[in-house]
Amino acid sequence: MGLTASLLAVDAGNSKTDVAVVTADGEVLATARGGAFRPPAVGVERAVDTLAQAVTRAFAAAGVTSVDHVSACLANADLPVEEEQLAAALDARGWGTSVAVRNDTFAVLRAGIDEPLGVAVVCGAGINCVGMRPDGRTARFPAIGRLSGDWGGGWGLAEEALWHAARAEDGRGEPTELARTLPAHFGLGSMYALIEALHLRHIEPVRRHELTPVLFATAADGDPLARAVVDRQADEVVAMATVALTRLDLLAEETPVLLGGSVLAARHPQLDDRIRQLLTTRAPKAVPRVVTARPVLGAVLLGLDRSEATPDAHARARTHFTA
Repeated sequence: MGLTASLLAVDAGNSKTDVAVVTADGEVLATARGGAFRPPAVGVERAVDTLAQAVTRAFAAAGVTSVDHVSACLANADLPVEEEQLAAALDARGWGTSVAVRNDTFAVLRAGIDEPLGVAVVCGAGINCVGMRPDGRTARFPAIGRLSGDWGGGWGLAEEALWHAARAEDGRGEPTELARTLPAHFGLGSMYALIEALHLRHIEPVRRHELTPVLFATAADGDPLARAVVDRQADEVVAMATVALTRLDLLAEETPVLLGGSVLAARHPQLDDRIRQLLTTRAPKAVPRVVTARPVLGAVLLGLDRSEATPDAHARARTHFTA
């Protein structure tokens, strides 16, 4: 085809994996999609095996067996030691001469900005925040749950809604419509019935994530307690963004603040409005917007940044994934 693959870009999340084989001038030769990337659940080698299936398909479609560089943005690469471990595992596969591993939140950030300058907050199953400057400085959080001070995300919101609803039904807490709307989602008549069904696994625990949209719908109908939970999520998003901006000395200059992940991408009016109102007060120069580009684009652009590719190469890659 007259083109030489230079880059393998990987965006591996908790639900799916996207890979792309790209030339030095930003031409996308092939893409492939794979399964979930969950090293904590299955171990590093089995998780990388999942990546390998998608990489093998993409390499075959591009007509290559390796590339110059692997730019991998991976879920569960939350600590530097985890990035190093995962980089070693990818390097052992021989896919590229060099390997760079970052947390997958960096892919969301880079996909939404024209240059490596900004902050991103991702609120999907969990919550995370990263920031970067063109000089290579970054800001990040451990983002491993309550242990590291995190609150919220889709799973956390569902748990919070269940907690309040259980206490409302038995009298320990404030009244809330959540005590009705949460069990009703599963065709049940009480929180006791829902607690029993979840505890005995008559409803699989993974289905708890279905309760997050119920929380937002209940808040939209005016329930004060549900609205308070949504407001707290907005507070957490803005707290993370403001700290990242402060660490990078960006509070005083106009800076993109990208909002990504299923919870923020849903554009719930109450959550979206409160985030923007709070940013106006705490970080007036912040420019919030929701990321719509596929995160694998961010992994591509980070790889092109490393090779100091031309602006045309960046534009060509972006066009491929956003056209």
